[in-house]
Amino acid sequence: MNADNAELLKEFTPEQIEKLDGIIAKHRGKPGGLIPVLEEAQVALEFLPVGVQKRIAKGLNLPFSRVYGVVTFYSFFTMTPRGRHTIRVCLGTACYVRGGKALAEALQKELLVEEGETTQDRRFTYETVRCLGACGLGPVVVVDDDVHGRMKPSKLKDVLSQYN
Repeated sequence: MNADNAELLKEFTPEQIEKLDGIIAKHRGKPGGLIPVLEEAQVALEFLPVGVQKRIAKGLNLPFSRVYGVVTFYSFFTMTPRGRHTIRVCLGTACYVRGGKALAEALQKELLVEEGETTQDRRFTYETVRCLGACGLGPVVVVDDDVHGRMKPSKLKDVLSQYN
């Protein structure tokens, strides 16, 4: 087993690697196949670490730099694991002046993550945004597609407990 395969097996099951190989084979030799491979691979594996990118590059007979360049250019692709739930705290002006910053700080303390990170148990990925368009409800926290308005740090634990 080569070093790349050993590295992949630390993060993914043999079945996931087999699925990745199937995705690559389906698009091999097709013009414009890289982005569909990356999209399907991310859905199957949830993220695209360097080892996966190297396997895709080799399988599609492309330079690794091209695959890496596409992954890092498009915000849809991620090289790090994401949580089952995404939490977004609004730090737009209306939310910020109504306590959004304190809310963001409390959430970081509660989850033990910084902005853009995922909790160790992969339950939550924490992000901040500049506006969610719900200024009248500020400060606002969105978990997945659920909007929680007029949030206070004291309500965070109750909100987070709703998401497994």
